[in-house]
Amino acid sequence: MRRYHRGTVPVLFYKTPTMTRRADRLFQIAELLRGRRLTTAQQLADWLNISLRTVYRDVRDLQLSGVPIEGEAGIGYRLSRAASLPPLTFTADELAALAAGARMLESWGGAGFASGARGALAKIASAMPADKRATIERLAIFAPSFHIKAEFSAKVDILHRAIDARQVVSFAYTDASSAETERRVWPLSLAYWGARWTLGAWCELRGDFRNFGLERIRDLQILETYPDQEGRRLADWLRHVNAKPR
Repeated sequence: MRRYHRGTVPVLFYKTPTMTRRADRLFQIAELLRGRRLTTAQQLADWLNISLRTVYRDVRDLQLSGVPIEGEAGIGYRLSRAASLPPLTFTADELAALAAGARMLESWGGAGFASGARGALAKIASAMPADKRATIERLAIFAPSFHIKAEFSAKVDILHRAIDARQVVSFAYTDASSAETERRVWPLSLAYWGARWTLGAWCELRGDFRNFGLERIRDLQILETYPDQEGRRLADWLRHVNAKPR
């Protein structure tokens, strides 16, 4: 039996053969809710590959056990900021995934992403026991960067900063049919498709959401701050993307 304390109320996870998987899942749910504003039951179901009914039952059981989970079915859940969870631990697969992702981001992200990935991985490794650090060190997955131009990485950095600061950007753009236009857009997201980045934005020229391949963007400049306007936010862009026929 393992005992964890959430705030002042102990939560018991019984490690018997028939309950180990559920105990691990309950702990995973608490970890997934930690540090997030709101997580829906559907997101938890998708991430853990379980049914919505199981999510509702597990969250209810965690709440009854004293885990300070706020929210309700149909709206979303979050873990109270007053909650105290034990330090993070990682499985070998989780560490391998983190290391692989960090190496890819080092190569294909901008300098800011690359520095953040290296720093995060170093901190994770330093907190791990020797056998777990060895998992990271012997990972035979690499993402060579010698073929990636510096100006491309610079574009990722510039757009990342513009999204974070909610600033308009302007650039010259050549579309798939070789037509050239000058654009002013409100940048909302960066999407990585495997060796290719796209910018999701509200385009002033088209008066609608558009996606732009970073390799087709030239003369990129950051301009004034754009307003937080309903109908032109990240959530609106996501709905626009998801509404497109597949």
